[in-house]
Amino acid sequence: MRNVSTRLLLTCAAIGVAGGLVFVVSGYLNGVMSAAVPILYGSLVGVYFLPGVVSQSLLRRGGVALLTGLFAGLIAAAFSPQWFLRYFGAGLAIGLLQEVPFLIGRYRYWRGWVFYLAAAIAGLIFGAGVFVAIGAEKFEPLANIVYFGLFVVSPMIFTWLGRILAARIDKTGVARGLQREVDRRAPLPTS
Repeated sequence: MRNVSTRLLLTCAAIGVAGGLVFVVSGYLNGVMSAAVPILYGSLVGVYFLPGVVSQSLLRRGGVALLTGLFAGLIAAAFSPQWFLRYFGAGLAIGLLQEVPFLIGRYRYWRGWVFYLAAAIAGLIFGAGVFVAIGAEKFEPLANIVYFGLFVVSPMIFTWLGRILAARIDKTGVARGLQREVDRRAPLPTS
């Protein structure tokens, strides 16, 4: 992240603070859900994708999902210190997973389909990690399909919501001057 301005940091921090507060509420709901119906744990995991998607959709800059995820994880951990590693780790891991597809394109292509593909793949990777951590292999095969399906669908739904939020924030003009273009690839040579 070259040329990181104070305004960019504060924008990521503001999105991260809002995301961190949502993480806290979601964390308690996920705690209840994992105790009552563990197979549905993935239904709320998409919340962790929200801050990164909002910052990436709004700013279209490299590193903002990781930075926003860091802020969100720290804010959530301040409200629930017993889950510090959970929030901090999830914020960083998901922020990093959200950065990868755009990094591959050298942060020059920000079309919507990339966000959804990234959310589906990141949700699957994140779901596999949680699957191993909680020992969900004891579930029936159908339950595993539902489990992984929720880990893919939930991030995509929250990506959709995050893109809507970013569009609404963009209409206010607060990110004007910080944003990059949706497609900054070099034009193809003409013959």
